[in-house]
This record gives sequence, structure tokens and C-alpha cells, in this order.
Amino acid sequence: MSEQEELNNTSEPTNDSSEELSFNSRVDLSGVKKLVQDIRTEIGKVIVGQQQMIDLLITALLADGHVLIEGVPGVAKTLTTKLLAQVIDIDFSRIQFTPDLMPADVIGTSIFNPKTTEFEFKKGPIFSNLVLIDEINRSPAKTQSALFESMEERQVSIDGVTHILESPFMVVATQNPIEHEGTYRLPEAQLDRFLFKIDVPYPSLEDEIKIIRGSYDRGNILDLSSLQKVASASDIKKQKEIVNKVHVEASLMKYIAEIIQGTRNSSSISVGASPRASVFVMRAAQSWAAIQGRDFITPEDVKNIIGPVLRHRIILTPEKEMEGIHPDQIINITLEKIEVPR
Repeated sequence: MSEQEELNNTSEPTNDSSEELSFNSRVDLSGVKKLVQDIRTEIGKVIVGQQQMIDLLITALLADGHVLIEGVPGVAKTLTTKLLAQVIDIDFSRIQFTPDLMPADVIGTSIFNPKTTEFEFKKGPIFSNLVLIDEINRSPAKTQSALFESMEERQVSIDGVTHILESPFMVVATQNPIEHEGTYRLPEAQLDRFLFKIDVPYPSLEDEIKIIRGSYDRGNILDLSSLQKVASASDIKKQKEIVNKVHVEASLMKYIAEIIQGTRNSSSISVGASPRASVFVMRAAQSWAAIQGRDFITPEDVKNIIGPVLRHRIILTPEKEMEGIHPDQIINITLEKIEVPR
């Protein structure tokens, strides 16, 4: 295969849940299967298509990871996240990032109470189970830094006191890839804390016709009150524990490590993925395998999630960026060079 042919291939997840499985599961995945199907069904009442984004959001939720969603306005990035929170009985908050937003607007601040003559901590919107951050790249690094501790350690430290964030805790951030005026580049340390970066494409012609038809049939009114709660916070925590039991062979651990090492040795990549990426690939593959109904991961699971896990973690060389090469293309070439375990 020529280099150009390799560059034309991208690492996009594929759903293999329709395959017949003829093994005896060592882990009871019936709860995971029901949870995933119920979430898909409820969200599907509103969202047409975008199955990849929905499945990756569910995968991240069960893998205890955060998600960065990138796409042009109007492709249902924010709406899909709101629907995910709507169908699960968890706390939800939304933060609109702007240039004048301060860290205290995110994590909270201490306010003086004249009755007790003491300062009392007032929690910010980060204290929620699912936090949607709209246009995350609209705020400067000072505000971005407010997310570092909460995303990595699931806690907030202020005035010498540590406040633990309740589980599940998931940050879903959105950004626009085409509008750069008034935006700030996200710090690499923050990008590395996102499990996935999901690139949301335009819908197909058939899906767009269904979107128009659905809006017409609803009288151009979007009513989310009809959606049912299909799970609670305790249900999510229980299924996350099940996902952590999905088996990973030693050969697949080596396969993952070799892929990550390959990003550091590629002539097309100036900065490769970190060891955190290795762990995230394994966790994401466990979750992806579980929602397909398997209690073990395969090389295909790794290939299916490798693009969303790595595309925001590697930095291409200036030459490749000038050529307009997408990170997924380089990731795919790296995969081709690694021997797949049997």
C-alpha cells in the first residue's frame, strides 16, 4: 500500500454489536447491554444518525472518562450531551465559556456570612455529575486551569479545603473547528485529560431528510419532557465496576504499548502520546468491548477507539500540518506498522 493510500484511511470506530457471539461470558454484561440499549433508544427519539458520537459518549461514561466534541454549529453536539443527562437520573450543569469567565465562576468561591462571621464555600457548576462546557476554547488559560484538578482527581481544592466530586463525574466540552477569532488554544495538559476527542461530521442526505421530517412532525417544537429516565447514578457506578472486569490479555497490553511507542518514534509526529494515553486506550477498549457484549477485548476494539483517544494527544510536524494531514491518517499508518496479536 502506498503512503497516499495509507493517508486516505482513517481510524473510525465501527459498531460490531450485530455480530453473533458464541462464547460463555465470564462477566455478567446483561446490565451493561440493557443500559446501553435504553440510552440509545431514548436519545434516538430526538437525534437522527450520529451513532458514532452517541456510542463514544456512552463508552466514555462507562470508562469514567471526559469527552471533547468538535464540530461545526448545528450538528447536535450540545443537544446530544443534554439528552444523555436527560435520560439518566443525575445532576447536570452547563457552563458557557466566555473570555471574561473567571475560575471562581467554575469551581465556586468563599462568601462571607455576616450572621456567622465566617466564610462559607458556595459550590460552582463543576459540582455536578455531568458538566457540559460549551465552546471551551472561548476562555483563556487562567479559567482552563480551574478544570485541571477536577478532571484528573475528581476533587476541588480551595482555601486549603478539598471537596470531593460525586461519582459519576464526567466533563463533556464542545468547540468549533472553523471559528478562531476570540478563541484560545487549549493547554496540552488539559487536552490529555480528555479520554476522547470526537469529530462530528455533517449528517448524510438521508439523515438530514429525517431531521427535517422529524421537526415538521413535531410542529417545530422540541419537547424533551417525554424522554424517560432509564438509569440512576448508582446504576452507572455499578456498570462501571462491571466494565473494569473486562479481560485484557497480556499480548493486547503489549499491542497498546507498541502503538503508543510508535507515535513517539514517527517522523510525522513531533510530540507523541503519553503513558496516560496507554491506560486510556485500555480503559476505552474495555468499555467498547462491554457495550458490544464481550467480556474481553480484541485488537479490533483497540483499532476502533484508537483514533478518538489519540487524535488530540499527538502533535504533527509543521510539514505535515502544512500539508493538511489529519492526525487520524498518521495514527492509521502507525497502526499498520504494528504487528497485530493473534
